[in-house]
Amino acid sequence: DISHNQGRDTVGSLVWFEGGRPRKSEYRRYRIKGVAGIDDFAAMKEVVTRFLTRRIAENTQMPDLIVIDGGKGQLSAAVEAAQAQGQERLPIVSLAKKEEEVFLPNYDEPLRLSRRSPSLKLLQRARDEAHRFAVSYSRKRRSQRTITSELLRIPGIGPARRRLLLEPFGSLAGVRTATQAEIAALPGFSTKLADRILDRLHQRA
Repeated sequence: DISHNQGRDTVGSLVWFEGGRPRKSEYRRYRIKGVAGIDDFAAMKEVVTRFLTRRIAENTQMPDLIVIDGGKGQLSAAVEAAQAQGQERLPIVSLAKKEEEVFLPNYDEPLRLSRRSPSLKLLQRARDEAHRFAVSYSRKRRSQRTITSELLRIPGIGPARRRLLLEPFGSLAGVRTATQAEIAALPGFSTKLADRILDRLHQRA
């Protein structure tokens, strides 16, 4: 699945089901690197490419089936990525949310399974888990970006001091609730800088 926040913090997710159950050791998250703005097709192609490239390089097990969240466009992007990696025979389908239709390569019409079908329920479960995993990662990326921008706006705070602040306090909220003495005790910090940090953060609270 692909998730983004109005074109920012675009990420991809991959979940692995085996014997009908999630195998979380095989879950993967991808920070999209080669796509600017909103382009789900290109983002999907990047995720599938990176996943297959690594599996091939490490000579690890390929999935019996890849399920893509989306319709024909997302499926085409995934198939193109697989073909570029020499994986033309790897089974790939997509599951479109609106009507829960299953799209297959080289077929114009989707497959419509019964809503009671155990096969459809398994596909839906995997799709929904991938969506949850992608959304949670996108939100985390957005939160990290917010923390970074808030702290770097404070005079005297650069990337190194930002890291020093977040290591003991964990988050922007943690820094905001810290005392002047706790911040001033950090290496390279002073009482004056601690006051400035707390003043700025409390103004924006």
